[in-house]
Amino acid sequence: MNKIFHFDSSPEPYAADAAVLCCFDQRIRLATNKFLQRQGILRPDMIVVAGGAKTLASPRNDFEREFILEQVRMSVRLHHTKHVFLMSHSDCATYGGLEAFGNDRQREMEHHRHELQRAAELVHANFPDLTAKCFFLTFEGVHSSEPILSRVA
Repeated sequence: MNKIFHFDSSPEPYAADAAVLCCFDQRIRLATNKFLQRQGILRPDMIVVAGGAKTLASPRNDFEREFILEQVRMSVRLHHTKHVFLMSHSDCATYGGLEAFGNDRQREMEHHRHELQRAAELVHANFPDLTAKCFFLTFEGVHSSEPILSRVA
């Protein structure tokens, strides 16, 4: 093979700050990265798929949900993850975009709040030792979706 790009990266093993499930929509990538940094998530295990948290809350099929759960499982096993960030965003095409909510941003946000809660409950049921945090991204900012399910003490 021919080296076509050079960079320096540490080859040392690491612990992930969080497993982050988010959508692959380019419009939210920069905001997602900046938000994670602001939250102190400098070593995320990124799980980037169409729909983000929708793949847990309202998957198209069982395989989709099981794939995401396996990715979280691998993050825990390989990188000792203690937190999961579940994210969804406004105008997501997998939900039919903002148009599916009659262009009502409040209705859309409320729907995503319920979806994120379902995703967090599923994570908690499968990984009771993890802390799940839910976030909804709009094109103006990031919103926390309560409640946050915490690790069992």
